[in-house]
Amino acid sequence: MYHMVQSRTLTIDVTAHSPADAATLYERIADGSRWPTWSPIGSFALEKPGTTATEGVGAIRVFRTGLVTSREQIVELVPGRRLGYVLLSGLPLRDYRADIDLVPAATGTDIHWRARFSAAVPGTGALYRGFLARFIQRCANGLAAHTA
Repeated sequence: MYHMVQSRTLTIDVTAHSPADAATLYERIADGSRWPTWSPIGSFALEKPGTTATEGVGAIRVFRTGLVTSREQIVELVPGRRLGYVLLSGLPLRDYRADIDLVPAATGTDIHWRARFSAAVPGTGALYRGFLARFIQRCANGLAAHTA
């Protein structure tokens, strides 16, 4: 008898604060070519433009960091507020979705970067959650520092 193992959905939720306004931060996250200047990402390439804008909804962006090449598709854009993307390939994860929310605060903007996914390989979820939480925090901190 075979039992189907259901993957557990894991979440990551990191925050950072920038003195910059949300529009400035949004400009940085919406332009993939800028990510290597403020994040640990090594390089960027646009594989496919979006439906209504070069890096609009539907765009596929390719990021390389060391030996990892991730292909991500933009699935939601709210100018000045949010960028949502899904992972198409690059890590053994299922149903990966991340949202970068920019929330105006009294002294700038709070960056909320949330991701959810399940591991494609049973037993590796905690490992990937730990690695990605550190990586995403470095991205959020880099964005905040770059716009300070």
